[in-house]
Amino acid sequence: MTYCLRIADLPTTERPRERLITHGAQILATAELIAILLGTGQGAGKLSAVGLGQYILQELSKNQREPLAVLREVSIQELMQIDGIGPAKATTILAAVELGKRVFQSRPLDRQPIESPAVAAAVLSQDLMWQPQERFAVLLLDVKNRLIGTKVITIGTATETLASPREIFREVIRQGATRVIVAHNHPSGNVEPSSQDIELTRQLLAGAQLLGIPILDHLILGNGNHQSLRELTDLWQEYPQGD
Repeated sequence: MTYCLRIADLPTTERPRERLITHGAQILATAELIAILLGTGQGAGKLSAVGLGQYILQELSKNQREPLAVLREVSIQELMQIDGIGPAKATTILAAVELGKRVFQSRPLDRQPIESPAVAAAVLSQDLMWQPQERFAVLLLDVKNRLIGTKVITIGTATETLASPREIFREVIRQGATRVIVAHNHPSGNVEPSSQDIELTRQLLAGAQLLGIPILDHLILGNGNHQSLRELTDLWQEYPQGD
């Protein structure tokens, strides 16, 4: 890999900015996206912007760390310790990271129907997605699946949270919700359900049948991903919710 090649020396069709314009941002490598933010390169060996982007990722991945996970929580001081990164470049990177977080965590407009697991996960992401401890939360809906609000029921440890059906339904009833989506996070980022997750879901669905308050889904969130237990399991066939 050649770090010192200048972007100006690349064919136009291979330059990050031109590739983004032509093909869209999703096709670019992470180092190319960083290069667009940096604008210019330098550092040891007078790296190009792309080379400096590659070098930043290399530095962030030390000690077998995942560079994007580190970048999500990196401080300006840590960035400025990387050769070639001064205050201007560091603040630009941090601003882009924060903007990405806010876009990802943005909620639908109030009273907009929650019609898919992806929309529900977006609503709950601020409460659950990046948290270092397991949290259990509910997404409270009206009869038309419109958002009433969200509520974190319990906060546990890095590996477990304790949430009882009684606590969950008490909050649902107190808030006047007629439908609900329950969710919790896995700080590890693995969104596959555990046997405890399956059993709790079974208890909640059985309780929802008795109370007449349908549970539309149980979501697991973590590290930008989500899993719908309604899509993954047959529990909603075993315990129909009448929704």
